[in-house]
Amino acid sequence: MSLDITRLIAFSGLSATQVQISVTSSNISNADTTGYTTKTANQTSSVTNGVGTGVTVTGITSTVDKLLLKSLIGATSELGAADTSNTYLTSLQKLYGSTSTSDSSSTGTSLANTLADLESALSALSSLASTPSSASLQSNAVSALNDVVSQLRETSSGIQKLRSNADKDIASSVDDVNKDLQQIANVNAEIKQVAASGQSTADLEDQRNTALQDVASKMNVSYFTASNGDLQVYTTSGQALVDSSAHTISYTTAANVSSSTSFGAISVNGVDITSQITSGDIGALVTLRDKTLPAAQSQLDQLAQQFTSALNSASNSASSVPPPTSLTGTTAVASTDALSATGTVHIAATDQSGNLVSYADLDLSSYATVGDLVTAINGISGLSASVDSNGHLTISATGSGNGVAINEMTSSVGSSGEGLSDYFGLNDIVTGTSAADIAVKSSFLSGSSELPLATLDSSSTLTVGSRVLSSGSATVVNNLYDTLTGSRSFASAGGLAESTGSFADYAATIVSDVASKASQASSAYTAKETAQSTYADSLSSQSGVNLDEESARLSTLQNKYSAASALIQAINTMYSALLNAVQSG
Repeated sequence: MSLDITRLIAFSGLSATQVQISVTSSNISNADTTGYTTKTANQTSSVTNGVGTGVTVTGITSTVDKLLLKSLIGATSELGAADTSNTYLTSLQKLYGSTSTSDSSSTGTSLANTLADLESALSALSSLASTPSSASLQSNAVSALNDVVSQLRETSSGIQKLRSNADKDIASSVDDVNKDLQQIANVNAEIKQVAASGQSTADLEDQRNTALQDVASKMNVSYFTASNGDLQVYTTSGQALVDSSAHTISYTTAANVSSSTSFGAISVNGVDITSQITSGDIGALVTLRDKTLPAAQSQLDQLAQQFTSALNSASNSASSVPPPTSLTGTTAVASTDALSATGTVHIAATDQSGNLVSYADLDLSSYATVGDLVTAINGISGLSASVDSNGHLTISATGSGNGVAINEMTSSVGSSGEGLSDYFGLNDIVTGTSAADIAVKSSFLSGSSELPLATLDSSSTLTVGSRVLSSGSATVVNNLYDTLTGSRSFASAGGLAESTGSFADYAATIVSDVASKASQASSAYTAKETAQSTYADSLSSQSGVNLDEESARLSTLQNKYSAASALIQAINTMYSALLNAVQSG
């Protein structure tokens, strides 16, 4: 073998070793770089006319297990969904407050505890039988009632706030996905350019895989590498997200969010892909916004509606002393509305002490419309009635200082057979139609009205001037207490089956249901985090940087470099000796 060939071989070895040292050094320095995989400078023997002429670096590559990567992508989507669900359900649980019980008492801030406080306040009100002027006990009861309805409103508002946050987070995640999709498309183009020039694309492939994993954390996708080297990304039903270019996902948040809000579609090229996103951060957010949180709202509304109906039914069978100068209903009606009613009702005007001024028994079966009833009430001396501009029935005492009192007697109005006062909401203490707007009637909060704790005398014949309203009886307050603590039927709502029990029981069931969902979400997050971490560790073990191995390889390569350098130096010495010999000869 000539010295020229020997030198060529030595230089090729030196050059190849330089490249390998550079690649190994890069591996070591990028050991902590997210998504970086170990690169290898591949070399092969050079042969000319059957004679070895050294080595050549054929390319710099990384080896990534495609099945492991696909498993990691799927696990990343599931972890993204679990993480988001866990975060939101933890926040939802906090809205419902905490519960703490002991052998002798129940304390805490949950709805069940607040209802228990109201029960205690109503129980204390029974003492009004002996102390009818105890304004403090009435105030305590009103305050406890207001605590319950305020907590219902605040919890409802919190649920809708979480839905609004979820909607905004969807938009934010869509923006992140669009950036990742564009990056994938850009890297696809760059990879083709670099590959055409014969350079390594390994680092670019790492960048692309990292972007793909970030997309997967936001939404579940399918993908494959095309024959031209492009990474193509699709929704699970095949809608293209990246093919020859990136396709922008569109989404617009709702301006305001309430229980009745309808949300827009997540779309690509005009195609609604919302239902195709079942995992990842976006998938969880859609489920939370459209299913989980509305279910919680539905349960809360069931409690609020039943609570309102029960308390108002009890309060409308009573009157305060002194009676109010006028009663205004909460049910919207028109004078022309049909009045489906039977039975008899006492309607009276009394003075401030509860002494009868005037009254009448009305046979409700005699009146075909609400207007007919208004006309009949106007026919009672000392009383006037109308349907106001808001569509509410109003009954007023016309005499100075007088008030209005009603005993529902045998009256039955509407399909549910409610008493007349209850049907029109004339003596409601709670207003609203859902947890979002439930409230204590403002006159009770301001102290301008007394709680309805008396009952208009039900005698068939009443005598003008006689006492027909007496305060201090525990009958009404006991009725309110029994209504609150007694067993009621609750319809199925938000995943809860039909049930019977007290309001506190149902509130405890709601709180328990939310706590159970939060616990399940936490357990799911832990399991998904473990699964994703396992796949990530496996992929890192297969294609990640092992510092010990790379350090050992660097030491070996440095020795090879030194050997190749020494060989070149020896060849140069031999050339010098040969030239000297030729010149001296």
